[in-house]
Amino acid sequence: MQIGTTLTRFLLDEERHHHSATGEFTRLMSDLTTAIRAISSAVNRAGILEVRGQAGSTNTAGEAQQKLDVTANDLVLETMDPLGHLAGMASEELEIPYALAAGSPRGKYLLVFDPLDGSSNIDVNISVGTIFSVLEAPNPGSDPAPEDFLQSGSRQVAAGYAVYGSSTMLVYTTGVGVHAFTLDPYLGEFLLADQDLQIPQETNEYAINASNRRFWEPAIQRYIHDCEQGKDGPLGEDYNMRWVGSMVADFHRILTRGGVFLYPRDLKKPDDPGKLRLLYEANPMAFLAEQAGGACTDGHSRMLDRKPESLHQKVPVVIGSRSEVERVGQYYREYGGA
Repeated sequence: MQIGTTLTRFLLDEERHHHSATGEFTRLMSDLTTAIRAISSAVNRAGILEVRGQAGSTNTAGEAQQKLDVTANDLVLETMDPLGHLAGMASEELEIPYALAAGSPRGKYLLVFDPLDGSSNIDVNISVGTIFSVLEAPNPGSDPAPEDFLQSGSRQVAAGYAVYGSSTMLVYTTGVGVHAFTLDPYLGEFLLADQDLQIPQETNEYAINASNRRFWEPAIQRYIHDCEQGKDGPLGEDYNMRWVGSMVADFHRILTRGGVFLYPRDLKKPDDPGKLRLLYEANPMAFLAEQAGGACTDGHSRMLDRKPESLHQKVPVVIGSRSEVERVGQYYREYGGA
């Protein structure tokens, strides 16, 4: 039986193409996958471990935390803290950056992450995931200031996600294509499943929370209306709507078979600029989308060009097949930014 290409071997092969590589990033990714394997195990045994349901606390957005949110967050922090690859970490679940243990070595990278995207789906056994982004620390070897994390998405060193579904998959990019690995539970290794993934450009699927329709901006109202008109409408195509309620799961489907995911700003909370976090969700997924031939926008501009203003800044997100993302952008321009 042939084992196939492990993630570690794949990373080492990539490393050999960079003469200035020190191996530190490869070790970082190897250790991060240890945390991801632990989260996968916790998700798969949620009922047995009694970690389903709410934790009785709230996150930075005031949303109820699930027990597995806390567990996943702790697993990443505890795994990555003492290893010396990082100068600092920031999590969607923490108000301020995590303080590395005193005496631990400080590395040259920053890690920002959403430990368990879509966690409200845990109790009904729907796919959830972990999203991560790696940045260069402005002052390697030193504790970072909060503003050190506020880097535009175009400066990401790497980004990716794990999706915990019928199998556990890890998808990542370092800016040279998008690659997918499947966790073999018997070997305990991530094995190469797909290399240089590309988002199909011909698509007839969209993902959006239709229950918020009455609060959408006019551009989104029109786009969805045109999709619903099917072959008789202006788009000349019968569209299907898919919505999981987990960005990782919805994006993974789009990466595989095309489509567009929309989480626009709406008027339900007029002062809220969006739902998804720029650092922890939008930027990593935008990096992946562009590397796979797709696109991501906030409706008005390229996501990766935005300069974050705060650790937990929220933004509207339109991501997926480039043709559909550009179509939504055109609708926004026609409505004058409304």
